[in-house]
Amino acid sequence: MNETLRFDVVIVGGGLVGSSAALMLARRGLKVGLFERRYCGAQASGVNYGGVRRQGRPATQLPLAVRARAIWNRLPELVGTDGEFVVSGHLRLARSEADLAALEAYAQLANPFGLDLEVMSGPSFRRRYPWLGPAALGGSLCPGDGHANPRIVSPAFARAARAAGADVREQTSVTSITRNGDEFVIQARHDSGATIEARADWLINSAGAWGNVVAGFFGESIPMEPIYPNMWVTEPLPFFIDHNLGVYGGGIYARQVSRGNVVIGGGRGLGDGEYAQPLTETTRKVMRAACELLPRLRHALLLRTWTGVEGATSDDNPVIGFSQTTPKLLHAFGFSGGGFLLAPGVGEVLADLVIDGTTSTPIDSFSIKRWAGVAAA
Repeated sequence: MNETLRFDVVIVGGGLVGSSAALMLARRGLKVGLFERRYCGAQASGVNYGGVRRQGRPATQLPLAVRARAIWNRLPELVGTDGEFVVSGHLRLARSEADLAALEAYAQLANPFGLDLEVMSGPSFRRRYPWLGPAALGGSLCPGDGHANPRIVSPAFARAARAAGADVREQTSVTSITRNGDEFVIQARHDSGATIEARADWLINSAGAWGNVVAGFFGESIPMEPIYPNMWVTEPLPFFIDHNLGVYGGGIYARQVSRGNVVIGGGRGLGDGEYAQPLTETTRKVMRAACELLPRLRHALLLRTWTGVEGATSDDNPVIGFSQTTPKLLHAFGFSGGGFLLAPGVGEVLADLVIDGTTSTPIDSFSIKRWAGVAAA
């Protein structure tokens, strides 16, 4: 079966960014087609750690992060589920005096954006968090941050987009995209062998780790490489972790869900750019460091380990905004492991750009033009 379809906007990539954009655009009355070559939310959007945090982001990301964080409060009305979103607070730990000084400096930078960071150390910190090991000298608490379940949240946005009127096509690979006059022509193939030709006024590239492929159709490939963040989950334990935890300098993060399981992230798995697998060496290294911070993990049983494929740009900032080569092409990819919180806000920004031509959220720092003339790595 062959189909010919016409849309206002075609979105390539059904992760949380693409599904959010589809939902926001459909709710504003546009005819939207979304093509995902596997299943919506099955890639990085659905297998990430699940941190919903503003703390620790560079200043350029904070206005977008604040906008996105407000949307998370509305998940039930937007997508029909709270996604196990918990406002637990995000505690960023320091393991040295230098780390503590850096957390103090960051609080000065971030608090004007409304993060309300509280930096703690010494005996009062130890009394407040007796379950932390001596490796943690202090920390910075962002009370409004939290965590959610990506395996629930990401597919829920795709379902909500479909319910709002978007034509969401899973197991449908985009094989080519061309610009013909004032419209884009997209050729796609379903896993069943059926082919689709879609035409649209606008194109959104939210293809995640494969965003460079779409950008390459229009001469805009950038320096980006695949990364494979590694994660684990323990057996249920008596509840003891109050917050979503991170560490200054990165490498370890942990949260405990209501069932008692502790989700831990850190290090990298192994992959070929298309598929990924966890690494035993990473497990040993990260778990040793995690047990220094969280001694109650020392005898916990690990039930499962996993990883996924994400795209990391050369400056660890995403690409969001207009193409520099092609009218009505928008990019939103390369989130470098930090896109889970941001994605709903990015969806709103993309809807602003399509409908209004501009957005109130500053995104100039994320323009693809920062790599003008640079070939892909």
